[in-house]
Amino acid sequence: WADDFGNERWAYGVERGWLEETARYWADEYDWRAEEAAINRLPQYRLEIDGVPVHFVHVKGKGPAPMPLVLTHGWPWTFWDWKDVIGPLADPAAHGGDPADAFDVIVPSLPGFGFSTPLRTTGIGARRVAELWVTLMGALGYDRFAAAGGDWGAIVTAELGHAHADHLTGVYLTLPQIPGINLRDVKEEDFAPDEAWMWQRSVEARPTIMSHSSVHIHDPQTLAYALCDSPVGTAAWLWERRRNWSDCDGDVAGLFGRDFLCTTASIYWLTKTIGTSLRLYNEHFSRGWPVAHDRKPEIPVPTGFGISPKELLMLPRAWAEERTDLRRWTIFPRGGHFAPSEQPQQVIDEFRAFFRELR
Repeated sequence: WADDFGNERWAYGVERGWLEETARYWADEYDWRAEEAAINRLPQYRLEIDGVPVHFVHVKGKGPAPMPLVLTHGWPWTFWDWKDVIGPLADPAAHGGDPADAFDVIVPSLPGFGFSTPLRTTGIGARRVAELWVTLMGALGYDRFAAAGGDWGAIVTAELGHAHADHLTGVYLTLPQIPGINLRDVKEEDFAPDEAWMWQRSVEARPTIMSHSSVHIHDPQTLAYALCDSPVGTAAWLWERRRNWSDCDGDVAGLFGRDFLCTTASIYWLTKTIGTSLRLYNEHFSRGWPVAHDRKPEIPVPTGFGISPKELLMLPRAWAEERTDLRRWTIFPRGGHFAPSEQPQQVIDEFRAFFRELR
C-alpha cells in the first residue's frame, strides 16, 4: 500500500483507510456469483460488427407498441449502471406505470468496455460507435429508434442525433453535448442570470475534468500498464471518480452500495478492459469532434436534456435552443454524473415523459 497522510478529506486522491476497507470487502465478503446471477437474469447477446465485438442487453417491451430505445453508458460506467431503469422502461405496468410507455430496451457495452471485448481495432471514437449502434439496431430489426445516454453515452447519442437523424425518433442527454461545440469555450456571460449556478459548477468541476481527461487522452496505454497490474489500482481509479463526480456528499458507498462499486470494478478487472476503455478518449478527442454536416440545427431530431446539479459540464439553455430541436429541458433536484444509477426513478420518469410525446 502507498503511504497516505493528511488525506482524510481525499484532497490527494483516494483515502487509504477507506480503500483498504473497501478492497478487503471486495476480496473477502463480496459475492461475485450473486451479482453474476443478477446480471444473467437480463437477456444478453454478443454480435461482431465489422470486426468489433459488441455485447448488449435486449429486453422486449410489454405494451401495445413498445418504442425501441438504445441506452449508452459512459466511463467509468458499465452497462450495469442502467440496471434499475431497464425493467420499469420495458414493463411499466409491472412497476406502477402505463403500458403505453413501454420500450424495447437495448443496452450495449461500449467497444473495449466489459463484455464488448477483446477490442483489436483502432479508430473507435464516438462517431464510429454511433455507426456501430445504427448497424446493431438494424440487425435487431429497428430502422428507427430512440436513444439516450450520459457521459460518453451522451456524446454517442448526440452523434446519433446529428449524423444519423433519419434513423432517430429522438435523443435524450443527461450530459449536455453537441457536435462541433467545445464546452470549455463557454463563458460566464453565455449563461442566463438564473443559470449562474451552472457556471459556478463548471468552474468548480474544471480541475477534476482537466486532470482526468489529460492522462486518458494523451497517455492511455501508459496508464493501462499500471492499472492492469493491480485490481486495487483499477478499483481506486474507478471509485475515486464515482465519489468525486456523484451527488453523494462524500459517502459513495452509501449512495451506490458497496456491492455495486465492487461489481463495476469486477467487470473492468475480470474482462481486462480497463486499458481498452481508456483508449476511447484518445480515439475521439485526438481527432476532435467535427460536424458531419453543415445543416442547422446540429441535432435536428427532437432533443431533451436532463441537467443534474452535480454534473461536471454545463450548457446554456440558449445554446441548446439554437443547436438542437429542443423539446424538453429539465433541471433535476438531485444527482451528479451517473444519473441512472444515482437517481433511477428520476430518469425513468423523465424518459417516459419525453418520449411519450414522440410516439
